[in-house]
Amino acid sequence: MYNKEELKGKGNQVIGKVKEKAGELLDDKQLETEGEAQNLKGRIQEKAGTVRRKAGEAVEEIGRAIGGK
Repeated sequence: MYNKEELKGKGNQVIGKVKEKAGELLDDKQLETEGEAQNLKGRIQEKAGTVRRKAGEAVEEIGRAIGGK
């Protein structure tokens, strides 16, 4: 299951792609660049969230192994 950080990252990616395409269609380089940056931010944010989630899952798994549950 996704965590909040992963979902925020997905959202930033979508918004970034929309801005990027709008910038292309409107020939607005600033909007296009802003979209590219937001898309990149979203990808980084999603990856950070994934790492955080997987680390938490690993800690839980270790805890269950140690606790015998």
